[in-house]
Amino acid sequence: MPASNTESLLSTALSKVKYRHPDLTKRDVMSALHHYRGLIPKQDKFIFNDGVQRDLINIYGTIPVPYKGQNYNIPVSLWLLDNHPYTSPIAYVKPTSDMQIKVSKHVDHNGKIYLPYLHEWAHPNSDLLGLVQICIVTFSEQPPVYAKPKDTQTNLPYPVQNTGFPGYPAAAGGGYQQAGYPQYPQYTNNNPGYSTAYPPATTGGYPPYPVNTTNYPGQPGGGYYSQASTAGHTATTATSGPGGTITQEHLKASIISAVEDKIKARLREEFSARQAETESLKQTGEELGAGRAKLTQMVNQLKQETEELDCSLKILTDKRDELNSLNSKLEETEEVDIDEAVTTTAPLYKQLIQAYAEEAATEDAIYFLGEALRRGVIDCEVFLKHVRNLSRKQFMLRATMQKCRKTAGLRI
Repeated sequence: MPASNTESLLSTALSKVKYRHPDLTKRDVMSALHHYRGLIPKQDKFIFNDGVQRDLINIYGTIPVPYKGQNYNIPVSLWLLDNHPYTSPIAYVKPTSDMQIKVSKHVDHNGKIYLPYLHEWAHPNSDLLGLVQICIVTFSEQPPVYAKPKDTQTNLPYPVQNTGFPGYPAAAGGGYQQAGYPQYPQYTNNNPGYSTAYPPATTGGYPPYPVNTTNYPGQPGGGYYSQASTAGHTATTATSGPGGTITQEHLKASIISAVEDKIKARLREEFSARQAETESLKQTGEELGAGRAKLTQMVNQLKQETEELDCSLKILTDKRDELNSLNSKLEETEEVDIDEAVTTTAPLYKQLIQAYAEEAATEDAIYFLGEALRRGVIDCEVFLKHVRNLSRKQFMLRATMQKCRKTAGLRI
């Protein structure tokens, strides 16, 4: 069935049934259906052991199970409770009218599936895809169904060319078809990768379901898979052999299977723990890498600032040595004549400096003459006489300075 049609069927079913986590449920179902196209979702009524009916999502169809070099299409039915995926689904093997359930420690006479994976279900480590894969591995070792023997052909592989689910018409060309749904294309005769025959019933007795004090939970609201029912399954299985007895080989196979289930569960837990630890270490490594890059950048910046500081310190040390040298020379030399200390590179500049010095002295003389007049040291006639002469001289000096500046190309 195309993925778009499957998703449409699932969305329609979810709209009719009230689930607490519809998004998680849809994601989980679509992941399983993407890998196993022989499964189809629908909304149907489920009857619990106490007679209560409830609308639930039912995933039904076939799963490919390899057995002794051939692939068989095993019909299953998975019921999702309203708290999915936080609650394990209820799984059944749904044999057709031409098939018979082979009771084992994993499947009872009603077809209900019992697996450690279901008993230890825990979201998000458990999902429908993992359940289907565990069923395939388990059923490949212990087939849950076999073809009903005929009068002349006992315990031979039974071809299911025209077999459908009970109560529904069979699909042409093999496979299964529910009312209103198309045939599963990958399990028809056109696909050479799978065989349409179911595994034959074995001639020897099958290992009994181990009796212990641990009760597997049954359907919600409906008791447990108890020791009493287990005893019944053991009796049924024990009579399947030619002598009706259980041999040491059967017990050994049962113990080995139980140990394998336990080891597989432990390996899954160990794998999940190591995977979580790996993810944590990976995240820590990324954070350490980012911190290392930041530290490297800071170290490079500090090196650059240190180099700049060393360069500035060297310049400061050179200037200090130069000042100390000049100071020593000044202390050793005699008093310097002010007029000889200032020298010029050309006579024009020397004339300019001299005119400037004389003009400044003339201005000071005029100031002091004014102070003398104010204090009464000289009279007004003497003051005016000297001021007139000094002003004439000051005018000439200023004119000389302007001409020198103009000739030298300086700003006037």
